[in-house]
Amino acid sequence: MNLMRYAFFTTALLWLLIPTGQAQPADWAPLLEPEQLNLLLQRHDDIRVLQVTGDYNAGHIDGALNAPYARFRGPANNAGQLPPLQDLQALVSELGLNISTPVVLVHQGNSASDMGAATRVYWTLKSLGLQHLAILNGGLQGWREASLLVTQTPASVQPSSFNPQWQDTWRISTATLETQINRNSLNLIDARPLAFYLGEQATAARPGTLPGADNISYETWFDGNRMKPLSELQGLFASQLPPADAAPVSFCNTGHWASINWFVMSELAGIPDTRLYAESMVEWAQQPRPMANQPGRLAHYWALTTDWLRALAGW
Repeated sequence: MNLMRYAFFTTALLWLLIPTGQAQPADWAPLLEPEQLNLLLQRHDDIRVLQVTGDYNAGHIDGALNAPYARFRGPANNAGQLPPLQDLQALVSELGLNISTPVVLVHQGNSASDMGAATRVYWTLKSLGLQHLAILNGGLQGWREASLLVTQTPASVQPSSFNPQWQDTWRISTATLETQINRNSLNLIDARPLAFYLGEQATAARPGTLPGADNISYETWFDGNRMKPLSELQGLFASQLPPADAAPVSFCNTGHWASINWFVMSELAGIPDTRLYAESMVEWAQQPRPMANQPGRLAHYWALTTDWLRALAGW
C-alpha cells in the first residue's frame, strides 16, 4: 500500500518528465474538469479534442473532431478485440495526431458506463505511443452543466504522417493469460458489477469470472456520471486497490468497463505494470477455459429466462 501512495504522488511528476519534442501544456492532468479544459483551450491552440460518443452533429466542444468509439473496437461478436493495426494507424493519421499531440477525450457523459469509451480510447492511443492524453470528467454533459458553450459547426484537420506502432506494455492477451492464470503472478480484477462476477448475470457465452479474480466494480469510482474528486479517490485507492505484490490485470466483458479500472489504477493511482485484458470474458468464455463462480446449468437458464422476462416487461 505504501508503494501505491508513493506512486500516486509521483504520477504528476512523471507526466512532466516524459521525453518529447513538444512540451506538455501546464496544468495538464489525465483527468480534467470542464473548467480546467476550458482554460487550457483558451491558452493552447494545439490541443486536439476528440468526441468518441454522443451525437456529434447535435453539439460538441468548439474545434472537437468526431472520433466514433466503434472505430477503436472489434467486431460485434468480440467487441473488445483490437482492430487491425493498419486501421488504427489510418485513424490516428486522419485525426491529425502525432506522438506529442495533447489529446482530450470526450464522451457523451450520460452515465458512468459511458466513460468507458473514453478510457478505452485513452488506453488505445497510449498503447500507440501518444504521450499527452486526458479525459474530460463528466464528458460533454459535464461541459454543458458547467454552462460552457458548444457548437454544431464541424471541425477538420490536416492528416498527420505519424505511423504509430503498437506497444503491449499495458495489455495482456488471451494466450498470455492462459499460461499465467494459475501462477499467482497477477492480481486479476473483475470490473463488472457484482452480479456478473458471481455468475448471476452474463453477456458472455458462459457466466462466471476468471479463476482467482477479485471484484472491484467500475462504479466504485463514480458519483453519478462523474468520477469522484481526486481527494476522495485517494482514500479509495488505499481501501479498494490490491496490494502491490503482483501486476494488476483489469477485465470485464469486452474491455470497456475494465478500461475504467485500468485508467484509475495506471493513470490516477500510478500503479506500475497495470494491464488491460482487452478481449475479456467474451473471448475467454468462447472456449472451454477455466472459470470460477459458474452456476449450475439450471440456475444459468433460469437467470437467462428471468432476464428475458424483465426485458419483455420493461422492468
